[in-house]
Amino acid sequence: MRIRLVLVAALCTAAGGIAGCGGGTDTAAPESTTTSESAVTNRLVGVLATVDDADTAFTYEPEAAPVGAELELEVSEGEGTTTVRLDADRLQPDRGYAVHAHTDPCGKTGADAGPHYQHQVDPNATPDKPSTDPAYANPRNEIWLDLKTDGQGNGSAETTVPFDFGDRVPASIVLHEKPTTATEPGQAGTAGGRLACFTAPFRD
Repeated sequence: MRIRLVLVAALCTAAGGIAGCGGGTDTAAPESTTTSESAVTNRLVGVLATVDDADTAFTYEPEAAPVGAELELEVSEGEGTTTVRLDADRLQPDRGYAVHAHTDPCGKTGADAGPHYQHQVDPNATPDKPSTDPAYANPRNEIWLDLKTDGQGNGSAETTVPFDFGDRVPASIVLHEKPTTATEPGQAGTAGGRLACFTAPFRD
């Protein structure tokens, strides 16, 4: 069975009056359809708002993760592999963002999203000391999307990892301040502060 999940986050102000915005009260319910290939497609619209107004999409640094940007996340889960693609519009121009899948939904602070999702969890990691062991914090065991924008703030990134999801699935994606993710021991998986977060269920 092939599962295809599409998540679209339209990042805008809560006052914009757009149905489905994270800060609004008329958030649209996810849509689910089943195709002849037994694929399941979900579509979720969210809005990046200030932490006081957001429901699902938060900006913690509006200058670096501007209100009004758009994200589209596509997750295709196959037999033993998963492909994740992120398309972004109207982020800060000409800069990089390290983007990772995280274990928990977004909240008032970037820390609320928890650590990176790991297929094989580092047994030595703790809530106060997330994994920085390259044996676990690497782009084959986690979902890394290092995104580079053009002069209009648009960009895309895609990765295929050698696993599919079991009972545990990521709950959010986080945009970090560094343009790429560190890989060396003691720093592996780190990418600086958390600029924005979108609660994105990778499976319905």
